[in-house]
Amino acid sequence: MLLGLLLPVTVAQAATQEPAQRIKDLATFAGVRNNQIIGYGLVVGLPGTGDQTTQVPFTLQSIQNMLSRQGLSPSAGNVQLKNVAAVMVTASLPPFAKPGQQIDVTVSSIGNAKSLRGGELLMTPLKGVDGQIYAVAQGSLLVGGLDVSGKDGSRVTVNIPTAGRIPNGALVERSVASTMGGANSVYLDLNTPDFTTAKNMEKAINQMLGGGVAEAVDGGTIRVRAPQDANARVGFMSVLEGIEVSPGEGAAKVVVNARTGTVVIGQNVRIEAAAVSHGDLTVTVKENAQVSQPAPFSQGQTVVTPNSQVSAKEDKKRAFLFNPGVTLNDIVKAVNAVGASPSDLVAILEALKSAGALKAQLIVI
Repeated sequence: MLLGLLLPVTVAQAATQEPAQRIKDLATFAGVRNNQIIGYGLVVGLPGTGDQTTQVPFTLQSIQNMLSRQGLSPSAGNVQLKNVAAVMVTASLPPFAKPGQQIDVTVSSIGNAKSLRGGELLMTPLKGVDGQIYAVAQGSLLVGGLDVSGKDGSRVTVNIPTAGRIPNGALVERSVASTMGGANSVYLDLNTPDFTTAKNMEKAINQMLGGGVAEAVDGGTIRVRAPQDANARVGFMSVLEGIEVSPGEGAAKVVVNARTGTVVIGQNVRIEAAAVSHGDLTVTVKENAQVSQPAPFSQGQTVVTPNSQVSAKEDKKRAFLFNPGVTLNDIVKAVNAVGASPSDLVAILEALKSAGALKAQLIVI
């Protein structure tokens, strides 16, 4: 019965205690992060599916500039090239990446190209937010999308043909400065800030490494005293991220997706004493026009008389009672007892929240 109601409703099962997790899964070291890089480039070799350069002038301008750097003098005319597309190239530079290492890149069209399938990305420098070049991308694209059209105007498009990837398509040319050594402390940033989790993490670190090593700065940051030598610090951080911590229980929340009808109820949701009655009322109005036709040669007139029929039907559903402090399982059983659908469940939860009986955050997305 529970599964019948909760399709597509999803419910988090209650647990008596949160299982222990590694610090590596709960937090990240401050300063150890990815860096976004971006570049503008050209994809060539397309089978007639590139930009229409008469409508996308910057593509033609880029081609002329590229040919000029190759020692050619392109004519400044209205050139129509169908096998070239202007693209933006993006990548994520991982922490501690060194020159010579390879990273994946994503290539996306910014003109009116129909497809990038079969294209080759020309050498494209990738810059960071500081304007410095950190990698250079080049290579053949892998495009999962497909765009095929016929002479009669028919067209079939599968996925996104104007975006693709190049595995190991960029070479790192510059590394990001590391802050592994020199400072007296390292900082752990919790993925989900929580005061209970921060305090438990501080306690677990001090029990493993000695009292006073860790200090909770706030609900999302832990300061840990660490060796200043970079080599010693690597081993210290390896031990640190393997320590297991029991995270604090999450806040009581009910998340409702109004578009899909999905409802997620957290394990700590509680309801105070409340009585709920939920039913459906259907009102039907029918208009039947009646025509009164006079007898022949009676000098009468045809008259149209309106005839309205109004009917009301209400589904009989039982009321149910919530006792104080009921749990998630009790909520689901009670809603199942009246045969409520997911949309009915949303209406019931909103009404309980308005009445002050639902002790949880009601989030509608």
